[in-house]
Amino acid sequence: RCATALSDLEVEHQEQDGSLYYIRYPLEGAQPSSGSRAGGDGYITVATTRPETMLGDTGVAVNPEDPRYQDLVGQQVILPIMDRAIPIVGDAAIEAEFGTGALKVTPGHDMTDFEIGERHGLPIVTVIGQDGNMTEAAGRFAGMERFEARQAVVAELERLGLLEKVENYHHSVGRCQRCDSVVEPLVSLQWFMNVGRHDQPGSIAGRAYDAVVREKIRIVPERFTRVYLNWLENIRDWCISRQLWWGHRIPVWYCASCGHQFAAVDDPVNCESCRSPDLRQDPDVLDTWFSSGLWPHSTLGWPEDTEDFRYFYPTQVMETGYDILFFWVARMIMMGLENTGEVPFTTVYLHGLIRDADGAKMSKTRGNTMDPLELIDRYGTDALRFALSTGSAPGNDIRFTVARVEAARNFANKVWNAARFVMTSLQGKTGLEGWSDTAAPQHREDRWIVARLNRTVGEVNRSLEDFELGEAQQSLYDFIWNDFCDWYIEMAKIRLRSGSAPSPLPTLAHVLERVLRLLHPFMPFITEEIWQKLLERLPREGDFPESIMVASYPQPDQGLEDSQAEDEISLVMQTIRAVRNTRAQLRIPANEYLAAVMETDGLQEAIQEEAEVIRSLSRLEPLSIVSGGSADANQAKGITLVVNPVRQTQGGPLVVRLVLEGVVDLAAESERLRKELEDCQRNLTRVAALVSNEDFRSKARPEVVENEEERLRSLTERGQRLQEVLEQLGA
Repeated sequence: RCATALSDLEVEHQEQDGSLYYIRYPLEGAQPSSGSRAGGDGYITVATTRPETMLGDTGVAVNPEDPRYQDLVGQQVILPIMDRAIPIVGDAAIEAEFGTGALKVTPGHDMTDFEIGERHGLPIVTVIGQDGNMTEAAGRFAGMERFEARQAVVAELERLGLLEKVENYHHSVGRCQRCDSVVEPLVSLQWFMNVGRHDQPGSIAGRAYDAVVREKIRIVPERFTRVYLNWLENIRDWCISRQLWWGHRIPVWYCASCGHQFAAVDDPVNCESCRSPDLRQDPDVLDTWFSSGLWPHSTLGWPEDTEDFRYFYPTQVMETGYDILFFWVARMIMMGLENTGEVPFTTVYLHGLIRDADGAKMSKTRGNTMDPLELIDRYGTDALRFALSTGSAPGNDIRFTVARVEAARNFANKVWNAARFVMTSLQGKTGLEGWSDTAAPQHREDRWIVARLNRTVGEVNRSLEDFELGEAQQSLYDFIWNDFCDWYIEMAKIRLRSGSAPSPLPTLAHVLERVLRLLHPFMPFITEEIWQKLLERLPREGDFPESIMVASYPQPDQGLEDSQAEDEISLVMQTIRAVRNTRAQLRIPANEYLAAVMETDGLQEAIQEEAEVIRSLSRLEPLSIVSGGSADANQAKGITLVVNPVRQTQGGPLVVRLVLEGVVDLAAESERLRKELEDCQRNLTRVAALVSNEDFRSKARPEVVENEEERLRSLTERGQRLQEVLEQLGA
């Protein structure tokens, strides 16, 4: 369909079902009634998936060591339908075990056959044209479309009694990467680049190979290094001419007067040999990847020694998809080394492909594509950008869904609302000097969030250095959504309402400002908008530029580590979660306060100081905090929760006794939970049996197996929680 030459890389080989046709080629002078060469002397049987090409056969090849055909080498067969004699040649490349051991040779329409033809001096007959139709050389089939001709040739062979049999055959078929048409090998005059061999010193392929072997260029992820080297170890000369109407014209001119051909940078007026003005430029254009391969240095003014070229070449990181590692990356390395003597970049970061929810490649024909402009209009640019990096890992494909973008939009809203709360709290406030100071604050909650922020800064930087963008993003997401929004801001609200000192405002401002810097590469628009509003509310201190784009990226500070604050606040959070989970399990309304007693062992001071946070966020009133073992054992009926500290050095467990009498019908609730547990166990048994079934695991799609395994984990955890609550209720 494209009617142009292609490089090997532009041909995609796809497995498909087809037919293998066994055709009898009569031996010259043999009697028609004689048997095949496998059991008689009348003919040789060859097998082919493309019977239409037999019209262009110029030989039959056999392995000279194959005892079935040794005495036939040098004889001739009569080409069916065309009735011309063609020779039987012996070639060691023929696999005697494949098919019948005899290969029809069509040098004009098969690359392997072309090489065999070159070795044995066989002529080239072209029976399929560039338009995909049969040529005049195809005789009575001239003008037919190639696949139409296939059926006609098979029918004629059957009529002649020369079609021995037809078998179903699963094989690889080359298709054009651009238009998906079946590629037809044709012999034509093209321009090639001599790249040499990978082990040939000074060759184009050799220099590109050595650049990676000698670690002048690093490929991320590492597994693609071997892929790159393997390709270069098997590289062939590169066909760089194309018969297309777009692209860079090949700068070669032909003189009609003397036949001289020459290359020139500028359009010549006269032939450089005979000075004739009768010149014609080559009609072909360069392969687009040849032109693209020049990009790293040609865009910087090369071959002139420009300031941009000196400053930007070589660059540090080239980021692109793994699917064009050979098309583009390898070509840039080749061109850069050939033209400048230096590698064009020092690191290649390869990202994966974006696929649909089922893992299929997105395409218009499948109807599974998504219009990014529509997603931007609906969810915002930052949401789409964030969604594309969610869960991404070097070289791994992404299963993309609208739900990803919705989740990213929700996260952006979370960031916006958190920023609005902080800036509303800052409005008109004084005493904010020193907000940018990175020194550790005094209050435990402030020390905790600053330590958590510092830990996140370290994680994000390490992930970015390793090109693990998905991990960096996940660290940020967890800190912002959980630590900052769900916990610290809620704790800060309690202190702001009570007016207790020290105020959390400087820490709120400091953490928000750091969060914006960290998040900016992932969500550039919302972070810049919030940054501008923050500039209006905070004193200009330190590195606080007019635009976040030029702000320095946060770096971890060992002096901000505070494991004690992290452990103590972690225990507070665990306690609140345990109470909240129990309330949800027992269906206690959010506005219903419960009386509670907390027994501490070794953390009396920390828990006492965070009592208001526990009381407010757990809905506990009244809340009594006593030392371990001093609670009244004869208290009203309820439930006991045990929260273990992060480290044994913090002391024994924290015991929380919730009073449920008068709030929950314990008998009825126990019965409900027991039925829920029975239902959970039934589902658990069924799903466990399914997941352990080898037949299911081998036949089901991987994502289906993964979903069932996740259900099994979820049911197991739910059953354990129900069992624990029932035991605590004494049921």
